[in-house]
Amino acid sequence: MLKAIARGQSWTLTGRRPIVRPLRSVFRAARSFVQLGADAVLKAIFTWWNGATLGQRFHIAKRGVFVGQDEYGNRYFEARDNSDSYDQRKRRWVIYDGYAEASKVPPDWSGWLHYTFDEPPTTAPLKRRAWEKDHLPNLTGTIHAWRPKGSLARGGERAVATSDYKPWSPE
Repeated sequence: MLKAIARGQSWTLTGRRPIVRPLRSVFRAARSFVQLGADAVLKAIFTWWNGATLGQRFHIAKRGVFVGQDEYGNRYFEARDNSDSYDQRKRRWVIYDGYAEASKVPPDWSGWLHYTFDEPPTTAPLKRRAWEKDHLPNLTGTIHAWRPKGSLARGGERAVATSDYKPWSPE
């Protein structure tokens, strides 16, 4: 029976949902973790900020279908059905490439994740306007963050004020 499950066959009663779902995607996810090595597996088990945890990856591999990937390497999934949904909609997930930061999700994928758009950007991309800039993640707290003149991170030197303000001094 396990060989039949691994081949993708499922055993059902007539007219019902499968009793045992195919585990092919779960086996594929486990094989990819073995190829990564022990350090990556431990990181995947205990750190949620480096993409997704091991449990979340197994859940998505079992319940989800790959929908697409954005230019930052983030991968998007949608549930096969709405059986684990609380509002009768199919659940949607993102697995971040690297550090989990919500601002790394481009606007078109963000709209799809939040059910603003029914179709993912792979099938119905957003129209790009001439005045729109490219999406940039939030760089606050990184070495690429903008630091104005006078910032301590930039040396703390700023230009002298040019107004007519005279500070009070005791006589």
